[in-house]
Amino acid sequence: MLNPLLLAAALATAPMAAHAQAPAPEAEPPMFRAVKVVLIGDSTTAVIGGWGPSFCGQHVTSFAACINLARGGRSSGNYRTEGSWRLAMKEIGAGGFQDTYVLIQFGHNDQPGKPGRSTDLVTEYPANLKRYVEEVRAAGGKPVLVTPLTRRQFKDGKLIDDLGPWAEATRKVAADTRTPLVDLHAKSYAAVQAMGAAEATRFAQQPPPPEVLAAAKTGTTISAQQAVLATPGAAPAPAAQAQNNAAVEPMGQAKLSFDYTHLGRDGADYFSKIVTDELAVAVPALRRYLVP
Repeated sequence: MLNPLLLAAALATAPMAAHAQAPAPEAEPPMFRAVKVVLIGDSTTAVIGGWGPSFCGQHVTSFAACINLARGGRSSGNYRTEGSWRLAMKEIGAGGFQDTYVLIQFGHNDQPGKPGRSTDLVTEYPANLKRYVEEVRAAGGKPVLVTPLTRRQFKDGKLIDDLGPWAEATRKVAADTRTPLVDLHAKSYAAVQAMGAAEATRFAQQPPPPEVLAAAKTGTTISAQQAVLATPGAAPAPAAQAQNNAAVEPMGQAKLSFDYTHLGRDGADYFSKIVTDELAVAVPALRRYLVP
């Protein structure tokens, strides 16, 4: 039988011996140095309908995480009031990345005629953009303002510049707040005007109906919804009219159809390349993370 005193001593030293034999925890590897790009905006940036998917999928390297938080039907006003901005702020302030860049593009749904979305061009719209910029910076992010993508509606061979005032307001906020600017509106307007109405129809989500393409070849675009009505047996179609933007730009996911606002794969690829090229100039520090 073991001496009780020896047994007690052995039991007391056993944990110490086990502790001495346990391997020391390995030091954690250094943090992987990467940046994050967050996209904020409406359907012309969002997944299905916008340039954002092609930008994230084809124009950033593996050293950059790309998060698309744009949503269809959102303006600079209701993106905040519905709570989308609150979610975005959590993403922006999450940390872990060397830098977080936030691209902000609004304008389409800020225009008149969209109840619950429209904002005043002179007062609300600029104030909303400025507030986004300030809050991104306060959260440690780096804001980049993006002027709204042009629509592709023509009259007599001339591209209708209905978003010009909202683009100009965005430029002014960028200048006043010393925020980098991607002038997507100017670049997309020039590109679409140069190619003309008929060629620009290829950027939509679906091919244009024959009547719509025929009209585009004359230099004036007509509503694709009217062309749908003009089928055999249907009620007579009304006189050719321009696209009703409020009707084809609803709250929520863009429908897979033909219109002059939303983008299919070709359109997303084309305009995301413009965004990438302009972003590399506006934010030189991001250039190494971008794929032209």
